[in-house]
Formats: sequence, structure tokens, C-alpha cells
Amino acid sequence: MDGDDEIVNTHEAKTRLSQLLAKVEAGHSVVIARGGKPIARLVPITPKVEPVFGALRGKLTVGPEFFEPLPEDELTGWS
Repeated sequence: MDGDDEIVNTHEAKTRLSQLLAKVEAGHSVVIARGGKPIARLVPITPKVEPVFGALRGKLTVGPEFFEPLPEDELTGWS
């Protein structure tokens, strides 16, 4: 368990579910225990970020030096 987890028993979790979910939405986690033994953890779900293709179009450029061969001393560092 993390040091900042709030631990609640099952009865308290049932009666305070909305409050506990609000706490989880704020980034905290809550451990639910039965008889003092931890049995579950409520944690925030990280939203899945879908890539937006073309989002950087026109914002990045690659100069002609990018296509030039690397210097010999730099190439040896890759071997």
C-alpha cells in the first residue's frame, strides 16, 4: 500500500462511495478493507490518448543537414 492511500472498511466504502470516487477522480487512491485486511484498491483510470495524425504538420522542419552522412567519430560511437 502507498503511504497516502486512505483505508476504509467495506461498510464505510458503501456509505461513502460518491465521496471516495470524487477523491479518486482527484488523483488519490483508496484501499477497501474487510476486517482490517486490504482487499481492493480504487485508483484513477488514466484516459487513453488517441494519436492525432498530422497534428504537428507545418510545425516541424528538417533541414538538409539531417540527410548528410554522420562524422566518422560519431559513427564509431554507434558500433
